[in-house]
Amino acid sequence: FVRHTWNDYVDLVGVGEDNARLAQRVHALEEENLQLREALVAGGRLARIAEMRADFEVPMLPTQLVGSDVSAFFRSVLVDRGRSQGVRSGMPVISEEGVVGLVTATSERAARATLLLDRQTAIDGTVQRSRTRGIVHGRGSDVVEFEFVSRGADVAVGDVVITSGLDGVYPNGLRVGTVSAVAEDDAGLLRMATLVPAVDFGRLEQAFVILRRGPSMELLYRTEGGDGDAQAAAAGGGPSK
Repeated sequence: FVRHTWNDYVDLVGVGEDNARLAQRVHALEEENLQLREALVAGGRLARIAEMRADFEVPMLPTQLVGSDVSAFFRSVLVDRGRSQGVRSGMPVISEEGVVGLVTATSERAARATLLLDRQTAIDGTVQRSRTRGIVHGRGSDVVEFEFVSRGADVAVGDVVITSGLDGVYPNGLRVGTVSAVAEDDAGLLRMATLVPAVDFGRLEQAFVILRRGPSMELLYRTEGGDGDAQAAAAGGGPSK
């Protein structure tokens, strides 16, 4: 009886050790699976960005979001690329989904990008279907406004608004958002549409800086002494207006 009891005990100890090894192996496999899923997601993003590069024919730099500033008035993020990688104030920031924002301050290895959602943001946009033009304004919330003159305007719920390229900041054809509601002011001169942004900012982890400034940003940030990033940052950053 004692011998059988001892053998059963030894067997149980062996089973416990096997279970511990199996648990470690399962944990390692789960970690490897998670890394593979992240690699697939990143690979999908890179493939879509490669297509965008071909469409816009401009160099783009991948960046990772490393911080955010969210308040009732200001919406911005920090990215892990800066002047040493060629990033300058006034360069557009995009994702594979559409417009993210605009670089408004830089250091050697980081940059601040003011988001599309920020109250100071203003972008010249076009309804893709009807070609109606207007101005996209941030509201500091998770939706933005599209303001346009009502005469002859054709804007409906479900329409996609893209960048027109006429503000001298963003290239033409980037997705801004989708119309979710349309309203008219009391005088009937202006109409306002609410847009759901094309970019899901709540899930944004990676963005891409277009390494080229539009004419308006060149005029705003270029100075005789150089790029003008330091002066612009000291003055508050000056996003697209």
